[in-house]
Amino acid sequence: MAICCEIKDKLNDQFAQIGHAFSCSKRIELLDLLCQCPKRVEMLAENSGMSVANTSHHLQILRTAGLVETKRDGTSIFYRLADSQVAGLICLLKDVAASRSANVERIASALRDQPEHFAVVDRDQLLKYANSGEVFVLDVRPEDEFNAAHIPHAVSIPLERLESHLNALPPGQKIVAYCRGRYCMLANMAVKILRQNGFHAARLEEGFFEWRSAGLPVVSGSV
Repeated sequence: MAICCEIKDKLNDQFAQIGHAFSCSKRIELLDLLCQCPKRVEMLAENSGMSVANTSHHLQILRTAGLVETKRDGTSIFYRLADSQVAGLICLLKDVAASRSANVERIASALRDQPEHFAVVDRDQLLKYANSGEVFVLDVRPEDEFNAAHIPHAVSIPLERLESHLNALPPGQKIVAYCRGRYCMLANMAVKILRQNGFHAARLEEGFFEWRSAGLPVVSGSV
């Protein structure tokens, strides 16, 4: 019996490492970023607003838990999710939190209360519109994420460049912006900028993570 208890405790210690890895909001953010594409530590630091040293510290915790791994490309080292199960675990974590925590719904409702969030297009609508050329599909994620994979017919203009590239957008055509996922704010901010400048704009109801997870078509590589 004592041996069985000892084995059970050791197993639970291993399971707890996963819980520890998810116990920090910044580590969840890093996993969210890696759901988009593999990234160097410097890019993860820039995307998350952390220092390189702090980002490296969190990545080592995620690596110890077996959630991320590294791959060398020339002189660069890229971090990536260990496998698709990790992406599924992140999705499950958010779904459970959304269903069990009133605070998640309260905070998320702030997105829906913004006027720019009301104009939404769901996945099926966007696929239909994009294939027929009825809308201009705008990817406002960072360029490395677009280059890794994006929605068919999408054009990349990262959010930080949007205001200086408005002349590249088709006047009079409806624009549908999308970003990383359900709780990402980039598309909302893009729609706000577009509307302030006279464009007819909406956002994809969810984001690229949900689009790809649903098995919808994606394009790899820049266009």
